[in-house]
Amino acid sequence: MRKMSNFSHWSLNLIKDITQHPEKIILKSNLAVVIRDKYPKAKHHFLVLPLEDIEDIFQLRKNHLPLLVEMELLAKNVVEVIGGKLSDFKMGYHAQPSMKRLHLHAISDDFISPSLKTQKHWNSFNTDYFIPAPKLRQMLEDCGKIEKLPDNELKALISQPLQCNKCSYQTNTMPSLKNHLLFHEKA
Repeated sequence: MRKMSNFSHWSLNLIKDITQHPEKIILKSNLAVVIRDKYPKAKHHFLVLPLEDIEDIFQLRKNHLPLLVEMELLAKNVVEVIGGKLSDFKMGYHAQPSMKRLHLHAISDDFISPSLKTQKHWNSFNTDYFIPAPKLRQMLEDCGKIEKLPDNELKALISQPLQCNKCSYQTNTMPSLKNHLLFHEKA
C-alpha cells in the first residue's frame, strides 16, 4: 500500500487551506478560523475550522463543548461582517463529513450557486443529514460523543426526494429545483 504524502488527498484540502494559505482566513480567534467554502453551495457559504487537529465530529468529546460554542460565535460573526441576517443562514455539521478537519458550515438558505449540482449536495444541507450546531452540541453533552449513523440511514437521507427548503414544492431534478429557488429569490 502506497503512503499518502502530506496534503495529497482531496479530503485534506481544508487543512491545506488554513496552513498553507493564511490569506484565505476571514476571521480568526485563539481556537478557530473562518474561510469561504471553495465550492459554495449557496451565495454565502463559510466553514469554521478549529486550530486543534480534530478530524471530524466523531472525535469530539465533552471537553470540546467550549470549542463548539466558539465556532458558532465565529459563524455568527462572519454573517454579521458580510451584513447578512442570521435568520437567512443555517449553521451545522454533516452527519458523515467528507473532508478531514472538523468544520462547521455557515450557509445562506438561498442555495443559489453553480456548485450546487446534485441531489446529494442538496440533501446534505436540507435533510437530517445536516445536524444543526445547537443539536450537535446537545448530543455531545448528553452522550459524551457523536455516534455515526448507520450507512443505510445515511443513504436514505441523501436519496430523499428534492424538497424545497422554503415551501412544499417537490421535484425529481436539480435543474427544476434550482429554477424554483430563483422564484423565492425574487419574492
